[in-house]
Amino acid sequence: MRKQVEEYSGPSGVLLVDKAPDMTSHDVVAIARRALNTKKIGHCGTLDPMATGLLMLVIGKATKIQDLLMSEDKVYEGTLTLGQRTSTQDKEGEVLETREVGNLSEADVRAAFDVFKGEFEQMPPMVSAIKMDGVPLYKLARKGVEVERKLRPVRVTGYEIKRVELPEVDFRVHCSKGFYVRTYANDIGENLGCGAHLSALRRTQSGKFDLERSVTVAQLKEANPEILLKALISLAEISLMRGA
Repeated sequence: MRKQVEEYSGPSGVLLVDKAPDMTSHDVVAIARRALNTKKIGHCGTLDPMATGLLMLVIGKATKIQDLLMSEDKVYEGTLTLGQRTSTQDKEGEVLETREVGNLSEADVRAAFDVFKGEFEQMPPMVSAIKMDGVPLYKLARKGVEVERKLRPVRVTGYEIKRVELPEVDFRVHCSKGFYVRTYANDIGENLGCGAHLSALRRTQSGKFDLERSVTVAQLKEANPEILLKALISLAEISLMRGA
């Protein structure tokens, strides 16, 4: 006799979390799983431990639209530091090379950003979750193994340079799914001839969702069901937001 599948009766929707630094996206999911007392939970778009900002958690029946939500454009604010290339393309990695930055003008910096606008191809970094024969690249990178990767099409819809105080440049970028901001910083540094790495990153938007309705990791840890359930965005509201 076929066993009847039990209908899921727990909370469903999207919970927006403002991720704190020095924790993984998986850490946030684990905290939320305990707070909401549900195993049916996932996240849309991994944030590196150094990154902060918008992490979308799909809960219950919302896990069915995880891929749909992950496919939408993202907005990031970040800082790149010129003059140093690192093994991970961000401040967490080992410094591979140090170069003189020189007297770059804001116009020089803007010209480099302009090269990486519209549709172009990007080489995924070794420290990424992309799998090669079922093994994530970052696991190979930890062993000192580097494998050949394929260029991937990406898109930058727009950018804004917010501050230029050499060797630092603050920027905002609106980009497609699968875009590596670390690689963006690295490639801009190469274009300028002095190298660069990403020294700060914050995701502020994904599709129609932003940080306005997010909860903090501290609120997640407090596990106040009333606050968390009130913050949950329902499937009906998501449908309206996306114009479905």
